[in-house]
Amino acid sequence: MTDKKPRAFSGIQPSGKIHIGNYTGALQPWVEAQSEVDGIYCVVDLHALTATDIGSGKSVGERSREVAALYLACGLDPGASTIFLQSEVWTHPYLSWVLETQVPLGWLSRMTQFKSKSKEADSVPTGLLTYPVLQAADILLYDADIVPVGEDQKQHIEIARDIAQRFNSTYGTAFVLPQPLIGTHGSRIMGLDEPTAKMSKSRALVNQGHSIGIVDDPEAISRAIRRAVTDSGTRIDVQNAGAGVRNLLNIYKSFSGASDRALAARFDGRGYGVLKNSLAELLVDTLAPIRNAYQRILAERSYLDEVLNSGRERALRISTGKVARVMEILGLRG
Repeated sequence: MTDKKPRAFSGIQPSGKIHIGNYTGALQPWVEAQSEVDGIYCVVDLHALTATDIGSGKSVGERSREVAALYLACGLDPGASTIFLQSEVWTHPYLSWVLETQVPLGWLSRMTQFKSKSKEADSVPTGLLTYPVLQAADILLYDADIVPVGEDQKQHIEIARDIAQRFNSTYGTAFVLPQPLIGTHGSRIMGLDEPTAKMSKSRALVNQGHSIGIVDDPEAISRAIRRAVTDSGTRIDVQNAGAGVRNLLNIYKSFSGASDRALAARFDGRGYGVLKNSLAELLVDTLAPIRNAYQRILAERSYLDEVLNSGRERALRISTGKVARVMEILGLRG
């Protein structure tokens, strides 16, 4: 018998606008699970270098610290979870290069996200192609048992497993095979301007009405909800709502915990304005403590430095042991 907690690894890229979909889909589940797992949560800033626009005219370093502060503001406890910046732990790009020498090109070129993003770019950086290998290195360095991800990231965890399995069978066992943990927390949140497409960090840079940031001020939240796309009718039918109203109901449900029956009792037959006003009020009240904590943490630079330094040291202790094992297996150490 063992009481060892399963290890979880995940991270958010410091590009675009961190929005309420990131909160319900990633940050909130991390916080709720932190007593049950050994959580390692990285700000994946090296991945952000593949983005064409980091966002807000700020450097990657500034944005990375803001995301780390957001982790803390949302409730991650640095005493229970490890929080660090990917770029400050040298083992990530090191193992990524080792794994790149072993991964067939065909595995990478068929990745769905590479194919879709490369179509949008005038010039495709090599890092966009090898992105999944660095992501695999992130995970495999820590013997992560589970990787909490959305459905759109499942393919990336599958290739991480394939890479680990290929290395283990070729050279000797070095890596744990991670399992994807597909989020079931709340409903998938879609864009306010396009409720048939998932809310996107990058699209928010183009259209301010697309999303609601976790640390947006009350007026920005209310304005975004007022402008949100609804349906062609005028009255709410919870069971038969179209994409626009269904998205607003899903957001309300995710933040309130209300059942479908409770939603129907509250909103059926009412005008869209009632739903929008109720939702804006709910989001303002729910996000205000996070926004206040976020501003306080950013102002307390020494505290954030302490958390990130401590996280970096633990990440290095774990991951350098893994790199040493890989070097030994490959004959790179005498």
